[in-house]
Amino acid sequence: MERVTKLASEKPVVIFSKTSCCMSHTIKTLFYDFGVSPAIHELDEIPRGREIEQALLRLGCKPSVPAVFIGGELVGGANEIMSLHLNRSLIPMLKQVGALWV
Repeated sequence: MERVTKLASEKPVVIFSKTSCCMSHTIKTLFYDFGVSPAIHELDEIPRGREIEQALLRLGCKPSVPAVFIGGELVGGANEIMSLHLNRSLIPMLKQVGALWV
């Protein structure tokens, strides 16, 4: 859990992902299209990725990926991010943490 907290605070936006997950790809693309440069942690490619995945599940991420942290706080997965985007709350959040300057 401590490792997740440390990794989640390394940049304004942090995404825990898997290379084989289509929803992870969609969420990463959304952030890239906004001009945000998130820290991406591909759990199927990094050492101790399975441990991190278990910690994300304990935090309430179901499914475990994608898991998006904004400003060091867990925002949620694909459903939560898309809901924030559709109700126009995501961009203000990104601006507030310094991930977006437009």
